[in-house]
Amino acid sequence: MKLSLVVPCYNEAGNVTAFLDAVLSAFNGCGYDYEIVFVDDGSKDATLHNLKKLYNAQKCPIKVISFSRNFGKESAIYAGMEHAEGDYISLIDADLQQRPEIVLDMVKLLDEDPECDVIAAYQDRRGEGKVLSFFKKRFYSIINHLSDVNLHADASDFRTFRRSVRDSLLELAEYHRFSKGLFAWVGYETRFIPYTACERHSGKTKWSFRKLMNYAIEGIIGFSTKPLRYSIYIGTLTAVAAVLYLLWVIIEKLIWGIDIPGYATIIVLILLLGSIQLFCIGIIGEYVGRTFEQSKNRPVYIAKAILKPEDE
Repeated sequence: MKLSLVVPCYNEAGNVTAFLDAVLSAFNGCGYDYEIVFVDDGSKDATLHNLKKLYNAQKCPIKVISFSRNFGKESAIYAGMEHAEGDYISLIDADLQQRPEIVLDMVKLLDEDPECDVIAAYQDRRGEGKVLSFFKKRFYSIINHLSDVNLHADASDFRTFRRSVRDSLLELAEYHRFSKGLFAWVGYETRFIPYTACERHSGKTKWSFRKLMNYAIEGIIGFSTKPLRYSIYIGTLTAVAAVLYLLWVIIEKLIWGIDIPGYATIIVLILLLGSIQLFCIGIIGEYVGRTFEQSKNRPVYIAKAILKPEDE
């Protein structure tokens, strides 16, 4: 098997059939074997029902992994890679914003350059609003400043890579996963190519501003301990500022006879220092919480059903 297409699906009932048709059309006459590994991430609609119909029809080699509940896209990617048999593995969404034709170009680039291990796509033009685009750019600048890995701006999970890369990624069995960071962490020679995202075939995007913020926090906490160090810096600065202010109050009282500021100043200082303390405790809590979750050694996902050829 030359290529495995790993396709995470969450409430994609209106897309999976059209996605298969697009793959069959794009890969017709490609000259090599390929398979599609669909991962149903606990969908609430008819996604699994439609995937079973596609599996039973077997217009091309198809596997279906069905989760017992929604574990998230990162877990779906992990499961898909585990069950992928191809020498190349491609991560692609089911909504047809990422076209299968681009995967053909990725495979060709890997064939032409044996030294290249990963072909990753980034969006050259985004159709999102200016506010969301602004926050995404700030995220990449922040995480590249904080972490030891460098993330390519606008790079997505849409990429094709060799089996050796997949094996390295599967060795990182951490519970809280951030694929963009994991790809950067394992290294390997990576080439970035631009692509233009198409309109969704059907349905609405699963991403919201809140989910994007949580995703950004996952990336920062998962690949940097600098926030912990910065909390030390903040505590040190506030302590120094408090001592300087104390000296200033004493000088005002002893030399100029000015009364010590009263209630309002005290309340403001208490609120300021309290908020700084809670902020730093929150940062520590994020790291402790992830350590606690990882210490349980729970699986990244639970598969309720796996549909694949019996000879595998």
